[in-house]
Amino acid sequence: MMSRRQGLVAGAAAIAAAASEAGAKPASAASSAPWASDAVEIAGRIRRKEVSALEVTEKAVRDAEALQPKLGFLVTPDFDRAIDKAKRLDAGTAQPTGPFAGVPFLVKDLDDYVGLPTYSGSRAMLRNPPAKTQEAYVDRFDAAGLIVIGKSSTPEYGFLPTTEPVGFPPTRNPWNPDHSSGGSSGGAAVATAAGVTAFAHASDGGGSIRIPASNCGLFGLKPSRGRMVLGRPPQRGVDLSVYHCVSHSVRDSATLLAATERHGADEILPPVGLISGPDKRRLRVGLVVETMLGAQPHPEVRAATENAAKLMESLGHTVEPTKWPVDGAAYAQDFLALWASGAAELVDAVGKAIGRKPDDSLLEPFTLAMAELVGQMPPDGLRKAVANLNAAGQAYDRWFDRYDVIVSPVLGQPPARLGWVAGTVDIPTLTERLNAYVGYTTLHNVAGAASMSVPLHWTPDGLPVGVQFAGRVGAEKTLLALAYELEAAQPWAWRKPPVSV
Repeated sequence: MMSRRQGLVAGAAAIAAAASEAGAKPASAASSAPWASDAVEIAGRIRRKEVSALEVTEKAVRDAEALQPKLGFLVTPDFDRAIDKAKRLDAGTAQPTGPFAGVPFLVKDLDDYVGLPTYSGSRAMLRNPPAKTQEAYVDRFDAAGLIVIGKSSTPEYGFLPTTEPVGFPPTRNPWNPDHSSGGSSGGAAVATAAGVTAFAHASDGGGSIRIPASNCGLFGLKPSRGRMVLGRPPQRGVDLSVYHCVSHSVRDSATLLAATERHGADEILPPVGLISGPDKRRLRVGLVVETMLGAQPHPEVRAATENAAKLMESLGHTVEPTKWPVDGAAYAQDFLALWASGAAELVDAVGKAIGRKPDDSLLEPFTLAMAELVGQMPPDGLRKAVANLNAAGQAYDRWFDRYDVIVSPVLGQPPARLGWVAGTVDIPTLTERLNAYVGYTTLHNVAGAASMSVPLHWTPDGLPVGVQFAGRVGAEKTLLALAYELEAAQPWAWRKPPVSV
């Protein structure tokens, strides 16, 4: 698939850390060492000239070429420009500034990156030309010194919690390629979990950082609304989506957050700065296990969540059971109305571009079905749904008058098999499955609150199960400090997927 194989530097293996065996062995002092370098370490080695940016980048290119046919995480490669940037950085003609100077990276294919087309996982966008502009947030990647090697895969417009768009190969989970990577940042999570990149750009409008992080055994922080440099403008009355990354280590996530959050006249929330470790504060923790619709999760998910609560107690935090602060059934209908309005906007835009109503030769059945829902709503239906969702966000915020953190599952079951929640499943079946699968992550987007998936559990057959820790708006410092504590208490970075570099 990739044309540029000539001249790969043989010494690139110097940047790889020693790999440990995959499996469920206990995390001892010997076995808890990371199997691959994180981005902070790679950048440090480049600054100290222990390895060159070219070696690092060429290894990432070679690994991407080797694993793309097996895992399907890459939509558009940008290898030649990446190699050129690495050479210029090594030669001193590109300024090696930023905390991640020389570190390979992927941009999610929902967002523009100058010089590359944006397909958004949709056949309707396959003729898009290369982007001539990019958002201010994406500019921060370049300012941080990251070397973009391509665009990562996503479901059609990020609508579904699996990355299986009809027009592209399915993105496969490196822990078991028959299972879903999650979505919508599925390609980012797979590339990171498999070791092609140390971390990758992700976004989250209803769980799209946390879900693939959970499915792929990664750390995934969803920042608060207003935390990050402005990206796309707010839409449809509730601004759901935020940007960040998926990563192996907490410190990569914390360092990128510090490099991309708003400052000065642009800031909405007080800046977090660089959080570098745990703190001594003990937290009041609420535990909720069932979905907002009252459904019970898979036994492995329950075990993961309850074991995380016990770990919190062992660390001195106070944990008590709690309940979701909203009427789950009513909330689900309101959120569906808002989510469907995004599909209706897409269908309308595509229709105007082609001069006719799009059909399933261009857009997926799920996308078209959601758009139809909007047509069935009363004239003021979306306005009322938005008002109800804003009230739900306020109820969420009041929840934290009693708690500092809420612990819950990320998903209702371990990573689903490919095809189980794909956009081609008939709508009644898919709706039933989605209600059981993704009943934990959307309220944080509605409230604009910070939350994270932490990889604390693996099933007996080797599939990761993340646990969600959530705070109120602006709680990134609390969550990152807690994540460092959990990372030290129950390390995960030694675990290596069966399909990896």
